[in-house]
Amino acid sequence: MSTRSKIGIENENGRVNAIYCHWDGYPEYNGKILKECYSDRNKLQQLLELGDISVLKEDLNKVEAYHRDLCKTYYPPTEYRNIDSFSKQFGFEYGYVLSKEGEWLTFESEL
Repeated sequence: MSTRSKIGIENENGRVNAIYCHWDGYPEYNGKILKECYSDRNKLQQLLELGDISVLKEDLNKVEAYHRDLCKTYYPPTEYRNIDSFSKQFGFEYGYVLSKEGEWLTFESEL
């Protein structure tokens, strides 16, 4: 069974852009990879530009993106008004946002 997550970045204007990730969304996997490999805002932005993904990996070239790798419809990042509106979204177990200050915030859904 999948552990779904959303991965996002807080922009300077406070809005959050985020993509969906289908597999391994728990903090011990996706959370760890994000902190270790995607704390650089430019690299995270490249990840988000892939659109929704199936599997997150340490290397951008090994990430399994729905559009790039599985020939599925491209779904660009979803924009949220702010971190609070992002954190209250339903349909995923975990949410991760790289804040303007460069810290990873983790949210757990009440599904």
